Amino acid sequence: MSDSLVIIPTFNEIENIEAIIRAVFDLKKEFHVLIVDDNSPDGTSEQVKILQKEFQNKLFLEV
Repeated sequence: MSDSLVIIPTFNEIENIEAIIRAVFDLKKEFHVLIVDDNSPDGTSEQVKILQKEFQNKLFLEV
């Protein structure tokens, strides 16, 4: 369980979102990550939903 939260606002970040999320989870400290997507038409939130399966209970999405 983490005591820290990283909030990442996104809009059209499909090309970067996976690398950003993995970079945070690769840090020595444990974090929860909240992606706040502003209804990206490029599918950013769908990519985050796929990654949520890998990072269960650590990666969250608000659209």
